[in-house]
Amino acid sequence: MTLSLRLPLNGSLETYQLAGTPIAAGNYNPATSRLAFAAAHVVSDPLADNSPGAPAAIDWDHTLGFRRHLWSLGLSVAEAMDTAQRGMGLDWPATQELIRRSAAEAPAGRIAVGVGTDQLPAGTHALDAVIAAYEEQLALAEEVGAQPILMASRALCAAANSPDDYRKVYDHLLSQSSRPVILHWLGSMFDPALDGYWGSDSLDTAADVVVDLINENVSKVDGIKVSLLDAAKEVALRKRLPEGVRLYTGDDFNYPELIRGDGERYSDALLGIFAAIAPAAAAALKALDDGELVKYEEIFAPTVPLARQIFSAPTYYYKTGIAFLAWLNGHQPGFGMVGGLQTGRSLPHLADTFRLADAAGVLTSPELATTRFKQLLAVGGIDA
Repeated sequence: MTLSLRLPLNGSLETYQLAGTPIAAGNYNPATSRLAFAAAHVVSDPLADNSPGAPAAIDWDHTLGFRRHLWSLGLSVAEAMDTAQRGMGLDWPATQELIRRSAAEAPAGRIAVGVGTDQLPAGTHALDAVIAAYEEQLALAEEVGAQPILMASRALCAAANSPDDYRKVYDHLLSQSSRPVILHWLGSMFDPALDGYWGSDSLDTAADVVVDLINENVSKVDGIKVSLLDAAKEVALRKRLPEGVRLYTGDDFNYPELIRGDGERYSDALLGIFAAIAPAAAAALKALDDGELVKYEEIFAPTVPLARQIFSAPTYYYKTGIAFLAWLNGHQPGFGMVGGLQTGRSLPHLADTFRLADAAGVLTSPELATTRFKQLLAVGGIDA
C-alpha cells in the first residue's frame, strides 16, 4: 500500500508519497570499534502545565522507555545534556530526578550525565559560586555512579575574564572528580550565551587553552565532546590530543566521516542526532565493527540531510525535531515538550523533516508516522 499525504512546500501543498524503507528493527550489542552515546530528550507530561517558564513536568514512563530503546540498540545514553533541554525548559529539580531515574536503569558503564551550573539564577556570579554549583552537580553524578560530562556553563562564560579563569574552575573540578570526566565544548550556534568559551572568540586560541588543560590533567580526562559543526576544526583538535584521550564528536553535520576517521585517528560519538536516527546509527556502527565500510556509508549517507535539517539555524531548536521524530515513531503519546518548545519549528520545517526522515529509513512505522503527522497538520489548518 502506498502511503501519501499533502505537505507544505514553498507556500502551497504538494502530495508526497512515502518511499523509504525503514531500517530493520532489532537488538544490538554495543559497538566494539567506537564508543557511541546518544544524547536523549525528555518527554513532557501532557496533563501538566509545561508552558514557558513553568517548572518542568516529565512523563517518566515514556522518558525512561525511550532510554531503554536506545540501550536495546547498543547505544549508551548521554543524560541531562542540552538535548534534554538543559537551559531551555528543564530545571534543576527535574534534572536531578532525571539523572537518578535514568542511572538506576542504565546497564553498567552505559550512561554519562551532564554536570553544569544551571541551578544558579540568571545573572553574574563569582567564580567561587560557579565552582560550587559545578561541585553540587558533580557530587550527584558520582553518587549515582555515572560518568560526569562537565558541560559548558553559561554562568562561567559570563563570569570569566580570561582563559586563566576557565583554568581555575576546570583544574579545581578535575582535581575533585574521582573518575575521568568528559569535557564539553558547545559552540555558540547551540547556545549563543556560550560565545567566546574558553576565553577567546578565536576557535584556534580556545583550542590551545583546551589542549593545555587536558595535557596537564591527562589522568582525569576521558575525552572531550566537541560540538562546533566544523569538521576541520575537530580533526585539528583530535590530532593534538594526548594518547588515550578521546574526541567525542558532537558534530551533527559531519558525523559519518568523523566517526569513520582518517586511518590514523577517529572520533567516538556523543550526538543528539543519534536519538533521532538510533536504528540507523546502530546498524551503521555494526557495519563499521564488521569492516563493511561501504555498508556503513550507505546507511549513514541519507541520514545526513535529515541531521542538517533538524540542526539548521537557529540550531538550538533542534530539540523540537528530536521530539517530533520520537512522537512520529511512537515513543511518546503526544508532540509536546517542556517549556512549550514544540513551537520552536514551523509546520513547513517539520514537513521537510518528515520527508527526509522517510528517505533516511528512520520512520520505523510509516503508517503511524503518517497518521500522526496528518493530525498535527490538521490542527494547523492543513488538510493533509
